[in-house]
Amino acid sequence: MSKKRILVCGGAGFIGSNFANFHKDNYEVIVVDNLLLGDKRNLEEGVTFIEGSVANEDTLNKVGPVDYVFNLAGTSSQPMFNGDGLVEGYVNSVESFMRVLDWSAKNGVKKVLYASTSSLYANNPLPLVETQRVTPPNHYAVTKHLYESASRCFNKVHPEMDIIGFRFMSIYGPNEEAKGQYANLISQFVWDVARGSRPQIWGDGTQTRDFTNVRDVIQGATLAMESDKKFGAEVFNIGTGKSTSLNEVTDAIYKAFGKENDTEYIENPVKETYIKDQHADISKIKKELGFEPSVELSDGIKEQVKNLRMDRIRQTSSDLMRQK
Repeated sequence: MSKKRILVCGGAGFIGSNFANFHKDNYEVIVVDNLLLGDKRNLEEGVTFIEGSVANEDTLNKVGPVDYVFNLAGTSSQPMFNGDGLVEGYVNSVESFMRVLDWSAKNGVKKVLYASTSSLYANNPLPLVETQRVTPPNHYAVTKHLYESASRCFNKVHPEMDIIGFRFMSIYGPNEEAKGQYANLISQFVWDVARGSRPQIWGDGTQTRDFTNVRDVIQGATLAMESDKKFGAEVFNIGTGKSTSLNEVTDAIYKAFGKENDTEYIENPVKETYIKDQHADISKIKKELGFEPSVELSDGIKEQVKNLRMDRIRQTSSDLMRQK
């Protein structure tokens, strides 16, 4: 019996490559990526790679029929919308997402999975629950809000195709080097220490994030993809259900390096839209999909330090806007 086929859009990037590599033995996995924030070296043997943009239907048509789509394409960080990147950021995100939905419906795809974001919650009361009212605090979050709204509208016309979004918390793990200055704080801090620089924390370091290893993202997405349940257009948090301060994170990073903590603290330059704390309620994904976080933060950080690939980091200059 032939294997089922998965298309991973943006699949040479951080989350996409981990997902593609995980499934390459049991599925036929095809990756489409324009390599803006991706790297073909992230993909293991057995994954089919097509270079191009999923906003282009001709590129998608090269893929052929697939059973599932995981869309991780689009403008993936708020700093990418700054300055001259504003309009292009919106066009890239919206056009690629709608193209993927339209192409998927035309080609009989069973499920489309996609990346939303916990940034939608801004500074909502904790823990962050999918039923909370959200007001996107920045352009990046606005595009993800549109993804969720468009998915509900699209599913009304195409109820045969499930469209499932994931509000990722603060995701870290391997294969993030190509994101450079747009990478997660854990990666940024690890790279800083490795090259002899001091990690820089805004404020006093008591702000918290729900740091979640990419392996648990793969777990959640896989459970949704392989579930026999019919979800329609649905959204799930993916996190650990725990919050950790940046002080605790830098302590763990320096410990993994066997060094004394030498973190630098500066005044927080973002006054109004800075997200102070993040803590996901994951009861929905636990109940509906049987999800359970599997990677302890200290273990994940040790893995980051052990498996450093400094030669792959595309950009090494700091960008203050990275600390979202």
